[in-house]
This record gives sequence, structure tokens and C-alpha cells, in this order.
Amino acid sequence: MSEIIAENNIVLEAKSLTRRFGGLVAVNNVSFAVQKHEIFGLIGPNGAGKTTLFNLITALIPPSEGKLIYKGTDISQLRPYKIAGLGIARTFQNIRLFGELSALENVIIGGHLHTKSNMIRGVLRLPPAPHEESKSRKKALELLELVGLSDRAEEKAKNFAYGDQRRLEIARALALEPQILLLDEPAAGMNPSEKQYLSEFIHSLRERFNLTIVLIEHHVPLVMGLCDRIAVLDFGQLIALGEPAVVRDDPAVIAAYLGSG
Repeated sequence: MSEIIAENNIVLEAKSLTRRFGGLVAVNNVSFAVQKHEIFGLIGPNGAGKTTLFNLITALIPPSEGKLIYKGTDISQLRPYKIAGLGIARTFQNIRLFGELSALENVIIGGHLHTKSNMIRGVLRLPPAPHEESKSRKKALELLELVGLSDRAEEKAKNFAYGDQRRLEIARALALEPQILLLDEPAAGMNPSEKQYLSEFIHSLRERFNLTIVLIEHHVPLVMGLCDRIAVLDFGQLIALGEPAVVRDDPAVIAAYLGSG
């Protein structure tokens, strides 16, 4: 699994990352590096530790051992809002939108880290709050148009179909102006044509926003066609890492998905 990649091109690195929950080791001594501007896939059977790894990267849970390095800086002990402020945004396996708020409001909230006005200035409409509010609204509408939901900007998020909620969550994550975008099962619940569109859409996001993208996905054909490199987890351990063609033919990967028999 050893790879040679340029250190000056690494934006995110896991070093011997481990997470225990009591006697359960959900992530076990995992190491990998993500390069700038690549689409990096994370796959593995159910219970392999993929979402736990995302939770570690975004500081929803702390590591038991090991480190996370972002652009050369150890971020292992930072709080989630600090991680977001550094430019790491994510979507969730179980969609976490504000259901009673409109699509537009959900996206505006995603960009609040980049506003300077406090609550009092916002309520009293003191500068620079009005200007920032107008700017945030314009940007949110642009992101909704990007994901094909601009015509439903004022509709409550809870009324959206599952696939539309997925797209809305991506728009909200983009409002953070991330440098790394983490997508947790973005194709869940989609039909084949929707998955094909999603693959093209993720490629376009990378180019348009100069993003590095890390994604968890169970639909292996989509990952193989979309990602530059892939890491495979099984029972919390990294069992394969490399380009799709190499990973696809790895005996350990085949055994993890199909069984050793």
C-alpha cells in the first residue's frame, strides 16, 4: 500500500489514526494522505469505519491515538467550528438540514462563518449587517442555481425529495467556501441516471471551486469511475490504497466485499 506522492502537494494526512469506543476499535492505525485537487474515495463494507473517519476529520469525535494534519498543521484537537473555519466542509450520511427553514435559509446559514456582524448588529440592521445579508443571499441563490434548486429557494427543506435534500446539503457545504469537501454517501437513494449526473457534477465542482474532494460511497462502480485514488477500510483497518484499477483487483478488497470463499 506504499505510495510515493509529493509532500508539498499533500493537503490532508492521517497518521496512525485510531478511534476506540470502549472495547470496539472503529478506526485502527489508519494512515493515508490526500493530495490537492484530487477526488479521493473511501470505500469498504458496512461497519468498516468510514463515517467514523469522517467524524474524526471534522472533529465531531477526537482520535484515541494518532494525528490529523491539514496543510502541515496538526488539527487533531481542534473544535468542529475551527475545522470548518479552516476550510473543511462536509455532508452527512443521515441528512442534517433545518427542515422548517427554507432552502435559501439553509444555505445562508452555511456561510455565516464568513460574516463579521454580530447578532446585535444584525437585529438593529447596523453596518455592515445589511450589506453582508444581501451578499449572503446572492451567494446562496447562486449555489441553489448551481445544484438546480433555485426555483424552490423559499420552500421548506423538509418538503424536498431525498435526492433534492442531498443536493441542498451540498449547496450548504459549499457556502462555507471549503478547500476540502467531504461527501458522505452522496449517491445514496439515487437511480443509475442520477448517479451518472452526480459523478459529472462532482467533477464540475472540483474544477469550478478548485476543490479537493473526499467521498464515502457504497456504489463501487461510481467510485471506480469518479475517483483518482481510493482507500479501502475493513473492520477499521486500511487494507488497500491506490488508483482504482489497482484497488479493484486487490485480493484483500475482493475478499472484504465478497468473502474469502
